[in-house]
Amino acid sequence: MLPLKIGACLRSQQIADHRDWLFDDARDLELQDFLSHDVLMADWKAAALEAKAALVGFSGRLGIHGPYAGLDIDNKDPELQALITRRFLVALQAAELVGARQMVLHSPYRSWYYINRMVKSGYEEDKLDRIHTILDPVVARAEEVGIVIVIENIEDSDPSTRRNLVDSFHSDAIALSIDTGHAHVTRHNFDAPPVDFFVRDAGDQLRHVHLQDVDGYCDRHWAPGEGDIKWQSVFDALSDCNSAPHLVLELRDKTKILQAFEYLKSLGLVC
Repeated sequence: MLPLKIGACLRSQQIADHRDWLFDDARDLELQDFLSHDVLMADWKAAALEAKAALVGFSGRLGIHGPYAGLDIDNKDPELQALITRRFLVALQAAELVGARQMVLHSPYRSWYYINRMVKSGYEEDKLDRIHTILDPVVARAEEVGIVIVIENIEDSDPSTRRNLVDSFHSDAIALSIDTGHAHVTRHNFDAPPVDFFVRDAGDQLRHVHLQDVDGYCDRHWAPGEGDIKWQSVFDALSDCNSAPHLVLELRDKTKILQAFEYLKSLGLVC
């Protein structure tokens, strides 16, 4: 049922600027302090404790965005596979320390995959095996600590591919994330379906959504209303979702969070 409650993605240093809006209504929050190897290879515990201090009094649902730069979960090099697994496990430790219950990771399915998947026998299966090599230990640890890994669409042009990936783990510790802007860009550039179709395909596997607007050309991370996503259709689809996904504004300009909220509220979509 509409309207739906939404929150935002922030670094811990930015929480104070939006504290009343986030804390008073126990909104969803995604911490983006642990995106980079710079933090995870340094004193990540200190960073996590700083974030935890900024969260005192917060009672909403909390997640983190995990690292992704250079960390392809389809890497073919065994030495790099092990490194990527370790990096994700450290990020899980950070998530556990701050009290998060979700961690976002990026999809390994690029446009190259979709145009080449029938080139040779076993192409899809080999890719899936490599993904499991890297993620199996991460999902197992997530199960132990009660955190859900959510896989975000990047260049995914067929949403069912990522859904089938999640299903292949047979675990409640891995689910789906949708980035509305990414879905709309792939709609324009890679013949993907519209954003609401991504939501409906995910169904009850959907546990997390990045809300951002784009013009369809590139990944803008604009405030909703500044691009051309059809927000009514997106939220109609979300309202039919029984899994209560975290809904967070992921904007490049954090000063526009309340503007975005007010725009969606004026359409009767959020509260």
